[in-house]
This record gives sequence, structure tokens and C-alpha cells, in this order.
Amino acid sequence: MSEFEPNIPEVIAEVREKFEAYETALAEKDVDVLDNTFWNSPFTVRLAMSEHGYGFDAIHDHRVARPPGPSIKEKRIRLEILTIGHTVATVNLEFKVLGQDLIGRQSQSWVKFPELGWKVISAHVSTTDGTKLW
Repeated sequence: MSEFEPNIPEVIAEVREKFEAYETALAEKDVDVLDNTFWNSPFTVRLAMSEHGYGFDAIHDHRVARPPGPSIKEKRIRLEILTIGHTVATVNLEFKVLGQDLIGRQSQSWVKFPELGWKVISAHVSTTDGTKLW
């Protein structure tokens, strides 16, 4: 088994569990879980429609200021989890935006740190009207 082997089933299961816990925490505005999902580092990035979170502190400040409310996700369209070996993963989600003619796109880069476990090091959320440019 190579240290770069893709999609080892037990690693996919670990990442999926962390991702689903994060999704639940987003909907419930559970700041502790949201914070615990991200690497506490000035190098961590989360970019979204109303957020330019460069560094863990900026990401945390946005989470605290964000009002609670329903998720913008009406339904999932496609979820892709790719793992490389036992320590690197990406998660990509396409979803229908609640009450709008938009498709949401969410991507996350995960690393499994020896003492910390799985943490998101970079994340992005955006929307599109679905128009294909080419």
C-alpha cells in the first residue's frame, strides 16, 4: 500500500464523519464544533459569499457574528470525497440553494495532523446560476 493510495475506504469514512458533523454544526451554529473542524492557524483560509477569512481568528470572528438561521442548502446534488493516503483529503459538494435558482459549490482541503486529527486547512463556498461557459 502506497502512502499516496487514493480512497482507502476507512479514511473516506473518517473524513465523511467529520464533514457531516461540520454540516450539522453549520446548520445549528455550533461555534465550538465549527472552530474545532478548522486548523487553528494564521494560514487557514475560508472564503465564502460574505466572508474573506484569512487566518483562524478571522474565520472564528465571522462564525460568532453570523446570525443563526436555516442552512442555505435545499438539497445535495453531488458529494465527492477524495483521500490520498491516510493524511490528505478534499471534499467537494454541489447543492441546490434554498429558494433560489442557484447551485452552491463547497470545497474543503483536509489534513490529518498527528496530535490534532482531521482539520480543514482551506475552504471555499460560492454559487453559480448553472450556466456553462464552455
